[in-house]
Amino acid sequence: MSVGPAPSTPVSSGSSAGRAVRPPRVVLLLIAAGIALAALNLRTAITSVGPVLDEVTSGLGMTAVGAGVLTTLPVLCFALFGGLTPLLARRLGEHHLLVGALTALTAGLAARAVAPEPWVFLALSAVALSGGAVGNVILPALVKQHFPERVGLMTTVYTTALALGTTIAAAATVPLEQSTGEWRVALGAYALFGVVAAVPWLLVLRHEPGRGDPAHALGFRQVLSTGLGWQSLLYFGTQSSIAYIMFGWYAQMLRDQGMDAQTAGLALSYLTVLGIPMSLLLPTLLTRMGDQRPFVVVFAAAYTAGLTGLWIAPLSGVWVWTTLVGIGMGTFVFALTSFALRTRTGAGTAALSASSQSLGYLMGGAGPFLFGLLHESSGGWHAPLLLVASLVAVNLAVGMLLGRPRYLEDVLAARGLTREASPDGR
Repeated sequence: MSVGPAPSTPVSSGSSAGRAVRPPRVVLLLIAAGIALAALNLRTAITSVGPVLDEVTSGLGMTAVGAGVLTTLPVLCFALFGGLTPLLARRLGEHHLLVGALTALTAGLAARAVAPEPWVFLALSAVALSGGAVGNVILPALVKQHFPERVGLMTTVYTTALALGTTIAAAATVPLEQSTGEWRVALGAYALFGVVAAVPWLLVLRHEPGRGDPAHALGFRQVLSTGLGWQSLLYFGTQSSIAYIMFGWYAQMLRDQGMDAQTAGLALSYLTVLGIPMSLLLPTLLTRMGDQRPFVVVFAAAYTAGLTGLWIAPLSGVWVWTTLVGIGMGTFVFALTSFALRTRTGAGTAALSASSQSLGYLMGGAGPFLFGLLHESSGGWHAPLLLVASLVAVNLAVGMLLGRPRYLEDVLAARGLTREASPDGR
């Protein structure tokens, strides 16, 4: 298999031809701000609902089945709309598509806050989630397209903003609901974030690069015809599955061991907040190294140590175990950063991101279900923890392959499956 030069080698968008079409500095600053603000919105539709789920279901008269659909919608929408993103980007252009995604997200968040019926709330939640799904895929591509020599810095910007948005929506929804006395106001307030995020993209629409030649487009079949494509998919899917398990079951597992509900919730909040420093530190470190396998080993070792502690003495060292698991969750940051690290062009980044995230989120959605099934059938937590340990082992194995320095476009070109992209990376 042919491999490209080390990641420190400038990609084609850094050539003279690429520099000739680079937007003015003020436009790049607006794009950078737009990426950060868009990322802040990607999880608000999800994490704002959980803290007031009881109020939502009782207020709408939603059944247990409806609540189950509501909690499953994110992975379904991320899979469906994430997979469609490269096609939509080729037809509409990345900037126009992101404006449309932010519009859908904002409209969905605002309208579902006044939904009179459960099915209307679910449908409008899907509209909001579709915007988040598109943003998941398109933001790494925009980073690669506009900041090919600042991938580490800009990935830090958008992953940190993503973590902040996730934490804000999880932490602020209950205080908003309590201060206003209305869950609808608390959920609808996050639509304001989407309005603000759309402003920079509206200002730079006329500077959007021309659409690429469809002949250079990469589809799922091409990406998944390569080992690198499958490694990215499995790495993203396994880390997503572990994360969804932890976010969904961690507090309950601690409570079953004898921890009070408030402390268990605090431990889960701490686990979530750990994503912020990981997002701040990791992208730049990852992009500075040609080979990311040492990070893969560190993540797996942290997970293993944390899971071992939860198996042997879950409460006596709970903050240590939680910290170790949080370090292990740095796999999410590497998964996102790898889309740009393992590709040369924005189109390649979008294709690798779409195939990995759309199918990977389906794997992520299956994790909590299997974890709960094992808990119910075994009556304890050891069998479910073995499932997590198995996912960590698979994550480590594929991560050791994904961490090697090479590029998707080079692999495809060596096999005659793609044409050389234009100098601007399109």
